Amino acid sequence: MGHREDLLEGAKRCLVERGYSRTTARDIVAASNTNLGSIGYHYGTKDKLLLQAMVDLSGELAEEMMAVGAEAGDAEERLRAFWVGMIESFSAKPGLWRANLEILAPTLRDDELRERLAANQERARVGLGEHLAPGAADARAAGAVQFALITGVMTQHLIDPDGAPTADDVVRGLRALAHLR
Repeated sequence: MGHREDLLEGAKRCLVERGYSRTTARDIVAASNTNLGSIGYHYGTKDKLLLQAMVDLSGELAEEMMAVGAEAGDAEERLRAFWVGMIESFSAKPGLWRANLEILAPTLRDDELRERLAANQERARVGLGEHLAPGAADARAAGAVQFALITGVMTQHLIDPDGAPTADDVVRGLRALAHLR
C-alpha cells in the first residue's frame, strides 16, 4: 500500500479506537507509519481524511449488515436474523458504532460531510429495503424505517445495553405497530 491507503487505514483504526473528535493528525500518522505532510498532500486536511475513513467504514458496515440473515426463510425470520446480527455488532464493535454516532454532530456544520453521509444513508435505505423487503413496492420505505430503527436501537445499546431492546423486542414491536388501526 502507498501512503494514501496507509493513511486511510490508520484513520479508520483511530476512528474506532479514539473516536472522531479525539483523533489527532499525529494519531493518524502514528497508526499509519506515514508523516504529517502526507495528510495534506493526499487528503488536504485531517477532517477530510476522517470523512473519507468514516464514509468507507459506514459502507463496509452496511455491506456486512446486508449479508446478515440473507439465507433466512420468510420475511419475519430474515428480519429477526438481521436484528440479531445488528445487536451482536453493537456489542462486538462498539467503537465503530460510537464513531458513527459521533460524526453526526459535525455533519450539521459541514456541507461536504453531510452530502457524503447523506449519499451513504440513501444507499443504506435502498439496500436495507431490498434486503428485508425484496420485491416490495415500498421497499425503500421499509429500508428507511429500518435505518431509523438501527440508529435508535444502537443508541440504546451504547448507553444501556442491559435495558436496550433485543431482536425479538424489535420484531414484536414492529408486528404490534403493523396491527395499529
